[in-house]
Amino acid sequence: MTWIDIPANSQFGAESLPLGIFRVGDEEPRMGAAIGDQVIDLAPVASAQMLDGAHFAEPTLNAFLALGRPAWHATREWLLDLVRNENNRDAVEPHLIPQSQVTMQLPFEVADYVDFYASEHHASNVGKLFRPDAEPLLPNWKHLPVGYHGRAGTVVASGTDIIRPSGQRKAPADSDPTYGPSLRLDIEVELGYVVGVPSTLGSRVAVDDFKDHVYGVVLLNDWSARDIQAWEYVPLGPFLGKSFATSISPWVVSLEALEPAEVALGKQEPAVLPYLANDRLTNLDITFEVYWNGELVSSPPYREMYWSAAQMLAHLSVNGASVRTGDLFASGTVSGAEKNQRGSFLELSWGGREPITVKGEERTFLADGDEVTITATAATPGGTTIGLGSVTGRILPAI
Repeated sequence: MTWIDIPANSQFGAESLPLGIFRVGDEEPRMGAAIGDQVIDLAPVASAQMLDGAHFAEPTLNAFLALGRPAWHATREWLLDLVRNENNRDAVEPHLIPQSQVTMQLPFEVADYVDFYASEHHASNVGKLFRPDAEPLLPNWKHLPVGYHGRAGTVVASGTDIIRPSGQRKAPADSDPTYGPSLRLDIEVELGYVVGVPSTLGSRVAVDDFKDHVYGVVLLNDWSARDIQAWEYVPLGPFLGKSFATSISPWVVSLEALEPAEVALGKQEPAVLPYLANDRLTNLDITFEVYWNGELVSSPPYREMYWSAAQMLAHLSVNGASVRTGDLFASGTVSGAEKNQRGSFLELSWGGREPITVKGEERTFLADGDEVTITATAATPGGTTIGLGSVTGRILPAI
């Protein structure tokens, strides 16, 4: 319950309270919490209550993220009291700002970016498309969370236009590669995990310590140029086909807020190595929705992911690689068993061979002017939902 009026269709109820960075007009960016269709301007509220809230006035979440789990929990408890306790109304109400009046920023300064490949359905679909006469999954896939290092500097905030990338392309029938704009521009529906507490170079983060390092999640669209990717990725993997842009949602939802949506991780066979093993590993019951030019085309389920986020972080650091405040690691494309649960247009159109209808037109990959919006909600046993907001991008022509 809350004394703040929340519209019935709002993504952000009184239990969610995600954090982000906003600005109003020419004012300096600062930290806010979302509730309903409003933003709580946290710095003046903390000041009025004589709290040490210098990090609330920062232009990124990084200083807050670095404080660690006890501070994250204390902040959430404070926020819950602000919106539940009528006695806080006089302190909070003057600092409620309609979301329509703010401009959201990239929520944190991204230190490093790693992208995983954790959906068995997605990996199997891609394997069938690219290796039709072989086993869909490569031999290592069920032994470790496959991933690659991306480009932190091209992670952008939701609403940033995406310029169509150019690069080398070579279709199977072509004798030589050509250069030009990507003709097979795609999306990937993903969940991104935001690291707060760093680790020491040479150490590793155990699966049990996941929540001591990771604050929360964002929605993520890993834009992908499939023709550039197909020509470059052998033998070293994704590079220019992935590095031009990755969009994330402006609000970071805490793992603590999402605890009611945790479900047991599915069975992993064969058994994983000890550093990845834990009989208490969990997943999240999140359902995404993908809108292509405003039309719903897919609803991927996250609860079916094969690898857990704790295992991703453990594998990322098992060689002694350190994690830093502001690190972002992503799940890889989220896809389900059904066609309408596929998290990329590569899969939805089955490599371009089976067009889907969008706004009355047959489509395969993205055209200039197309806009894609990804939203998501987490389900809880009590029947309530926790919104994760949305991430949007529009395609502009190549330069």
